[in-house]
Amino acid sequence: MATEPLQGVRILDLTNVLAGPYCCYQLALMGAEVIKVERPGSGDLARVLGADPARNAAGMGISFLAQNAAKKSVTLNMKDDRGKALLKRLVKQADVLVENFRPGVMDRLGLGPEVLRAENPELIYCAISGFGQDGPRRKDPAYDQIVQGISGVMSITGAADTAPYRAGFPLADTAGGLTAAFAIAAALNARPRGAFLDISMTEAVVSAMGWVVSNYLIGGVTPGAHGNENMTSAPSGTFQTADNPINIAANRDEQWQALAAHLDRAELLEDPRYLTREDRKQNRDALRQDLEKTLRLRSAADWVAELNALGVPTGPVLSVPEVLEDPQIAGRGLICELDTGGEAVKLAGSPVLIDGERPKPQSPPPELGADAQEIWQGLGLSAQEIQELQQGGIL
Repeated sequence: MATEPLQGVRILDLTNVLAGPYCCYQLALMGAEVIKVERPGSGDLARVLGADPARNAAGMGISFLAQNAAKKSVTLNMKDDRGKALLKRLVKQADVLVENFRPGVMDRLGLGPEVLRAENPELIYCAISGFGQDGPRRKDPAYDQIVQGISGVMSITGAADTAPYRAGFPLADTAGGLTAAFAIAAALNARPRGAFLDISMTEAVVSAMGWVVSNYLIGGVTPGAHGNENMTSAPSGTFQTADNPINIAANRDEQWQALAAHLDRAELLEDPRYLTREDRKQNRDALRQDLEKTLRLRSAADWVAELNALGVPTGPVLSVPEVLEDPQIAGRGLICELDTGGEAVKLAGSPVLIDGERPKPQSPPPELGADAQEIWQGLGLSAQEIQELQQGGIL
């Protein structure tokens, strides 16, 4: 199928919580068979995380539901020699293994990349960590909030009097997961296959900061927190209207001129403070105040419609419920429904359209160990062997 370019690829997902599960979810949406290998008894920590205590108690927390549809689940005690042997057998049938333990954990278990790639030389082994597999911070614990601070993101988020501020969603986990998914997809294309991928969440975020980093490296400008202002141009930022705020990005001279003309503020075009882009950047606060004198007279919806029609990029500032109900998002089918034991749960599908079709999960997030019989029998284990291993706490 066009929406399953990774059909036939088997991925072992040994990850927990967000960066790794998000990576593997994106790959599952593209058609890969993803087997989630979890700890017996408890599984992924995300199973008990989320805003619904009842779901948490049932081991199907909202945080888990969001990233684990279209996967299979088995449990395995990798500290036991029998569990290690079973993982090696799984590896022989896999194309990719993804883990997000602290660096060195898999090596201490005797299941590091060299050991597992000896079992399957074509294995793509992807290790996601906060800081990478070497360096002075390699063994430090790394949650999203920690990485946001260390990567510099918090220092440039908020305004001068409020920074440092964290981004309002797990930016580092998401960037790390996307980076890992991209690297895995690229490695799957290589011939012969086989690679060790070292993914640092911090480096993924620093790379994504793009111009902010380059302005310092090349221009010598130390980045700061500038609130809702785009420091590359003006007027470019958030402006108050009669009801709700809007974003305007008049980054080109002709857009600035069209904006001033439509607001019937032609005098601003002759103001020496606003003659050039650099002038407007230096006097952006005064410019915002001047423009808001007119913008505050009418609604956000009016300005968005009129300015966009003139080619002046303008958009509303929406809440999460508002954006999910917005015709642009709702109309393109990003959100889909899955039946999870009689209950319809809404989840995000792939952010990609392939030939006009959006990849969506074809099965709900799995109960812990739900696919044990299928997976272990596929390795040649008998029903009695599976039962004995379950009784012994291995499965």
